[in-house]
Amino acid sequence: MIAGTPVLDLDDAASVTAADANGALRSAASGGAQVRATAAAVTENALAALPRAGARSLVIVTGSGRAARAAALLIAALGPQSGLPVVPVSALPAWVGALDVVLVTGDDAGDPRLLEAVDRAQRRGAEVVVAAPIEGPLAAAAGGRAALLEPRVAVLDHNRLLRYFAAGLAVLAAIDPGRAGVAVPDLNKLADILDAEALRDGPEHEVFHNPAKTLAARMRQHRVVFSGDSPATAALAGHAAEVLLQSAGQVAAAVNLAEAVAAQPRLVAVAAGTAPDFDPLFHDEELDGPAPVERVRIFVLSADADQAAAGRRIARFGGDGAGPVDAELVNAELDLLHSGLTDPAAPTTPPADAAPSPGRGGEVEQLAVLALRLEMAAAYLGLLAAPGGTPDRYDGGRF
Repeated sequence: MIAGTPVLDLDDAASVTAADANGALRSAASGGAQVRATAAAVTENALAALPRAGARSLVIVTGSGRAARAAALLIAALGPQSGLPVVPVSALPAWVGALDVVLVTGDDAGDPRLLEAVDRAQRRGAEVVVAAPIEGPLAAAAGGRAALLEPRVAVLDHNRLLRYFAAGLAVLAAIDPGRAGVAVPDLNKLADILDAEALRDGPEHEVFHNPAKTLAARMRQHRVVFSGDSPATAALAGHAAEVLLQSAGQVAAAVNLAEAVAAQPRLVAVAAGTAPDFDPLFHDEELDGPAPVERVRIFVLSADADQAAAGRRIARFGGDGAGPVDAELVNAELDLLHSGLTDPAAPTTPPADAAPSPGRGGEVEQLAVLALRLEMAAAYLGLLAAPGGTPDRYDGGRF
């Protein structure tokens, strides 16, 4: 008898597509579309009124949820490189004035904190950018005076992180082009990279060739801990835990890598106490059924350019399946994504007299790709947990 066979086979593309009746995969795959929508607004001169230099600070007023997490991610990734302070707040500080730029982000056009921030910032002469639904009270508060980066792509609530991240990138690049702007990738190219990742993660690709399906399969029947090996990936770990809860109803912890390492002995001791005779080396879940312990898998998110060094940081956890607690590194594989977008006939090196072009985004690109992959993995896990579809419905079509 074979035990533990899942109801839904992730390698059966037709079954996965049929199970996704509510469009969770399409919503999760729309990160590139959200970034491209922001790029289109910038091309249409939505941010033309912002000062190109000389701003005293960028103040990001956020609603709850994804907007606040996107602000934390932006600051962790680009704060050290910025030539001005980037300040995340839930309400407008008293010191904001005419030299500051205020970015107001959130999901709720009736949130009184966002309304008050827009109104007060404009009365004090600050430049205001609103990245929120422009309707109802918020539309009245903006009054045609604020720059607008309103949402153009409908997605499920928990898939909106990249919308707010792109808005922050656009504003920071506009007001600090000499420092932070150099590290911000072209938003259209970033959208292309995200679309390439979404195609890799699509239901037609088998688990072995599909990073999101691989993550979902490895999260099944495990207690999950998301960890980051840098401030930016630690912020992303918090988003991953939230998305997993919203998409699949699975509880996961989010910690930085130092906290995960410190907790390892306690996690192992608790598992050993529940099943003292369990030996993972001789246990086959297909033949013996689920393991008699609650196995913990720590997913370490990394945007480190030196992946060998990143791997050494988690070596103490041992190899996959080495015990009740193991860890694996999750990185973005940007070279593979870029190679899929490169024209083979294009020259491999730029001309000697060519002006230097902005970087490919580095950590920013990696964080965006990891965010999309984790959201798609959570969508797959949600389908495994409830093959009939999730309660939330996305009306943007199927994958």
